[in-house]
Parts: sequence; C-alpha cells; structure tokens
Amino acid sequence: MTRCGYVALLGAANVGKSTLANALVGAKVAIVSAKAQTTRARVTGIAISGESQLVLLDLPGIFAPRRRLDRAMVDAAWRGVEDADRVLLVVDATAGLDDAALAAIAGLSGRSTPADAVISKIDAVKRPALLALADRLSKAGAFERIFMVSGKTGDGVEDLRGWLARAMPEGPWLFPEEQLMEMTERLFAAELTREQVFRQLHQELPYAVAVTTDRWTENADGSARVDQTIHVERDGQKAIVIGARGARLKEIGAAARTELAKALDRPIHLFLHVKVAPGWGEREEFYRDWGLDFASARAAAKGS
Repeated sequence: MTRCGYVALLGAANVGKSTLANALVGAKVAIVSAKAQTTRARVTGIAISGESQLVLLDLPGIFAPRRRLDRAMVDAAWRGVEDADRVLLVVDATAGLDDAALAAIAGLSGRSTPADAVISKIDAVKRPALLALADRLSKAGAFERIFMVSGKTGDGVEDLRGWLARAMPEGPWLFPEEQLMEMTERLFAAELTREQVFRQLHQELPYAVAVTTDRWTENADGSARVDQTIHVERDGQKAIVIGARGARLKEIGAAARTELAKALDRPIHLFLHVKVAPGWGEREEFYRDWGLDFASARAAAKGS
C-alpha cells in the first residue's frame, strides 16, 4: 500500500520553513537566509518515508503585504493551504506566538484541511519555554498534534516525517522516487544565486533584487554553462552587487556555483551580469517565473 499527499508548510516570515523542508527531504531544495521573506516561489520538495511520498509546499511567509510582490506571495501561501492534504504551521520557538503567528492561526480557522503545529529552532530555546509554547498552541484548538524540531540539528525531524507518512491518503506516488523537487533547474539555479545575494548583502541591499537564468547550455563533457542576470532597481544597488573591481560579484558567483554544482552533482560554469531594471516588481514576467499570480496581486491592490 502506497501513500502520497501534499503538505503545506505555513507560517510567518523567517520561522524556518525552508530549513525544515530541506531537513524533511534530506537535501537542499529551498534557499535559506537570515533575512525574512526569502521564499518567493512555492517550492515543492519531495520526501520519501517508507511507502509514503510527501510533496512539501514550502510557502512564502505570512506577513502584512505592502507591495504587489508581497500581496502575490501571501496569496500564494494561502492558495497552497487550499491545495494541501495537510498543513504544518511552523512557529519560531525564539519568537513564540507573536502577532504574525497569531494571524496565521486565525487564517487557519474554519478551514477543513487538517493541521499540525511545528515548533522550530528548538536548539535555541530552553525546555521550560518550549513546553509553555506547546501548551499555548494546544489550547488554540486548531492542531491535531504538536511537534518540536530543529532543522539545523535534525532533532524531531524523523518523528515528524513518520507522522506525516502515516497521515497521507492512500494512493500512487506522483513523482519518481529519485526526484527531490518540482522546480526547473533554471529556476533553482536562479534561487541559489539570489540566496547568495541575500546572504552576502543583507545589510546593504533591500529586497529590490531578482535573479533570472537567461541561458542554460549543456556541454559535451557533462558540465553546463549557466548565464544569469541579477536585476536591481537603481544604479547604486548595482554598484553594491558588483563591489570594488567586481570583487563582490565574483564572491556571489563562486558561492552560487559551488552550491549549484553540489546540488546537481555536475560541474557548472556560472556567468553573472547585473542589470538596472527600475520597477521590475511591477512586471508580470517575473511573477510568471516564480509561479505567482500577478493578476490577483493587482486586484488586491485595486481593492485596498
């Protein structure tokens, strides 16, 4: 008997959803940074546990949207909940039940999809505080079970994976056993480069950056040449990304190339370019690449 189902990872921004998704899959399928709202696309990771296949929807964080891109990301998160067989509400143990977490719990109220709560980053909090947080979540009455995990150390991940495996509906697997994600190599490569931009420039650069993979050329020796563009909104941001004599751009490229080669298990030749694209956040083609709904974000903007 095989089982297969969709599991939505919901929560406020920067609570550890992507780290948890990577831990459940056992490989890197989602980018991670200390900066909130890193995840833009609905990343689908695929985990196997016994006879069960878990299709993980690593959703954008729930937060108060200000821009069109923000509205599209929040809309994608709630649409992911509607598509799922089960929801995991991820709560940061270091933040507790803050306003963002309470808003996510309120958003789950009245929905028919079964939900569990996952307290993340337990390696950073003492046990009495964890027990108190678990008690508050239990009293919320919205969750069948409450788990405590650390995506960083792996504590509690196996218990969570086993529970999800048993909770999935009976049915055939949707993906081949060896497949780890439902994301094109081009988009995955762009996300890995954006991760490095966030990691290396999180103090200097705002969210006004996007990365596109413009060309993917297969070479006879099994390697691939990947050409990408880092889009920013102003000339000053371009100078920050490039750095003195191109040093910062080289560092970003080297780190992204290493991550991509490791993930794909093949040599990668990565070439980065930086382009000023004022107002790229209002251009539909970027939303289409990320699987976000440009129309719904525009409609929400008109209604606000």
